Amino acid sequence: MTRYSFIFLFYLGLTSTWVFGNSVNLDERPRVYKISPKSLMEAKLGYLNRNYSHKASLELLFKDAAVSLKAHTPSVMEKAGSAASGNKHDYLSQAPYYWIDPKHPEAGYVRKDGEHNPEATKNSDADNFKIVCAQVETLALAYYISGDEKYAQKATQFLRVWFLNPATQMNPNLNYGQGIPGQVEGRPQGLISVACIVDCVDALGLLEESRSWTSEDRNGMKQWLSAYFTWLTTSKMGLGEKKAKNNHGTLYDTQAVALALYLGKSDFAKNLLRSVMHERIDIQITHEGKQPLELARTRSLHYSLKNLQGLVDLATIAEAQGIDLWHYESPQGGSILKAIQFLAPYADDKNKWPYKQIDKVNFDVLLDILQRSLPHYPNSHLEQAISNFDPDDITTDRRNILYF
Repeated sequence: MTRYSFIFLFYLGLTSTWVFGNSVNLDERPRVYKISPKSLMEAKLGYLNRNYSHKASLELLFKDAAVSLKAHTPSVMEKAGSAASGNKHDYLSQAPYYWIDPKHPEAGYVRKDGEHNPEATKNSDADNFKIVCAQVETLALAYYISGDEKYAQKATQFLRVWFLNPATQMNPNLNYGQGIPGQVEGRPQGLISVACIVDCVDALGLLEESRSWTSEDRNGMKQWLSAYFTWLTTSKMGLGEKKAKNNHGTLYDTQAVALALYLGKSDFAKNLLRSVMHERIDIQITHEGKQPLELARTRSLHYSLKNLQGLVDLATIAEAQGIDLWHYESPQGGSILKAIQFLAPYADDKNKWPYKQIDKVNFDVLLDILQRSLPHYPNSHLEQAISNFDPDDITTDRRNILYF
């Protein structure tokens, strides 16, 4: 880089400026928790200066954002029926692993672990909630990097329809999540279906400078999230999920921590992050790196990866709060690194998973874990496992913008 290029980038880093017709503020680090503010700022500067370090990732992001601009904005009012409350604004979902036995229908629903009942998707808000989170994240990233208000406008539309507009908003609770028809109206396990709210919280930080995302929107969203946080941390349903020892408890923690930080409850967040050492890692991971509670499932590799990804998310968030979960080791010798090393060999499809796994696994989750963990364990040879993945997938992946 020449001296003049450095001066130009330094100037961009200190001022608000007009670039390519868009007003872009480069003064503030984005208020995000799971993703890296430094990586985002570097991606933004590279985009504005046409000095792409992750060109393929940016191209794919804007391709995805173009699709999101045309996407339908769903609401809880679209489901066929209502929760037991009779209020369509209440989030509703059905336990996916429960089935009616056709030979004994009078016995009601019975659990078939890992086997998805198609019936569960027919009258549910679960998929639409995930769509909202994914679309808002994509649009907010595209807005933050480019400064183009069209992306923020669409992200705002998604957020208003799902959370803010009185006619379409979701009530801030999951009292009727993962119910079992005729048996129970809702269960704590339903909270796992909205774990992506963590991505939505980060997206809100990326929209802070947008003219489209108004102060009224910000205040309304903060009120909604505050009400949901209160429900999450005080209700019988919320506390029931917190007590879960497996991946459900881990993903409860990711929600609670991200929301606490967004709402300015840093002491709560730090206390919860410290508790991950003893309440999660000590209990969940053996000295061999196995996760016995996940290995007992019929989708054992899927759930081992899911829980470990949640722990990686918590370690990422904790690091910014001055808490090191990456290098914590339990009295029994369990740690995040041990869990990664146990799973890493299965990036090579020549190594067959020895436990029960009844469906296809999304190995992108393993790649996410390996790539994000590698900087923290430089001598662990994780790059050998990463080499098993398609280089084109690595080059285009959004993680390059979010974390590296």
